[in-house]
Amino acid sequence: MLAAGAATALTMPFYARRGFAADTINVGVIQPLSGANAQFGINSRNGIQLVADEINAAGGIKSMGGAKINLIISDATSNPTQAATVAQRMMSQDGVCAVLGAFASSLTLAISEVTERRGVPLLTMSFSDQVTGRGFRNIFQVVSKASQLGSATITHTLDLARKAGDEITKIAIMYEDTAYGTSQAGGLRAAAEANGIEVVMDEAYPLGITDVSPLINQLRRTEAQAVFPVSYLNDSLLIIRNMRQQGINLPTIGGAAGYIIPDFRNGLGELADDVLSISPAAYDQAPEFTERFRERFGYFMVHEAQEHAACMGVLASALEKAGNADPRQLRDVIAAETFDEGWATVMSGGKIKFDETGLNIHAVPMMVQWRGDELVTVAPADYAKAEAVWHSL
Repeated sequence: MLAAGAATALTMPFYARRGFAADTINVGVIQPLSGANAQFGINSRNGIQLVADEINAAGGIKSMGGAKINLIISDATSNPTQAATVAQRMMSQDGVCAVLGAFASSLTLAISEVTERRGVPLLTMSFSDQVTGRGFRNIFQVVSKASQLGSATITHTLDLARKAGDEITKIAIMYEDTAYGTSQAGGLRAAAEANGIEVVMDEAYPLGITDVSPLINQLRRTEAQAVFPVSYLNDSLLIIRNMRQQGINLPTIGGAAGYIIPDFRNGLGELADDVLSISPAAYDQAPEFTERFRERFGYFMVHEAQEHAACMGVLASALEKAGNADPRQLRDVIAAETFDEGWATVMSGGKIKFDETGLNIHAVPMMVQWRGDELVTVAPADYAKAEAVWHSL
């Protein structure tokens, strides 16, 4: 099955395309294209596809004689075991020079075990602290890690509340019991303690939850002045809808993921108005790039698409610098260089440079807020595009 645009092979379980011409560069893309996180995977694939198509249309990788990017796209089926299996297959059968993916931290962690053994670079926008916390040499995280996102969520929230004349002393945290959720909740917890804030609710819930009423009932019994849910899409919709139906109108600050994609607004309508969220990147920071995504796909460039586009931009620059597609040479270039041109500049810090763990040292967490059908950056002040709407209790 071939997708439009960049030369692309879709590798489904137990099937792989092989035998591409010598003037192509095989790049692995592993995303959850089916299952609970499919929309995030589709968004991520779209971001990568856009950049690959633009590179190819502009003449390919110049230092390699105009070699074209060939995306080998595999469905992780929202399953870590499947993600690791397709990673192994695309390296052994398709000879990919690098892998991009895989949105969910649990998938990325599984893939990274394979790429590390094979010495193949893995560029990711997954949040978990574990991504770059295990001493691996071949993984590169373009976003702030989850604990940093959690800490920034508290810091930005306190700033916005104080501007509105509120002083927050008690908060509630609820989070999905996954690598993403637990890492980000840890950052929230630590930042709350550092700021003298009492966490009056600190509750994990299982992946795939279908009834959040016990969580919301527990929240109602607290004296929380703001609530911080860390959720993917389905649970984010359940949490906000249940809160509003019960008349709970606490300031709500999401943990990215499900809170900052069009499906959140589409699913909640006006209930989404003024919901805040942390975000590793924001499309209003680089409209000269992100509007090209909207023109092609018909919706704003969600953060996972933006960050995966940055991953593809970094890889393309590394290929130009290396002049070949040898994974080990690419790894060394990615580790050494500062990427400050093209799609690498769409990240909030304007450029990408990885530290010795593989973490992007220039990443800056954004606070965004829903205004109608759009997200606008409201913090930090140097990046804000609008004043935040804060609903005092």
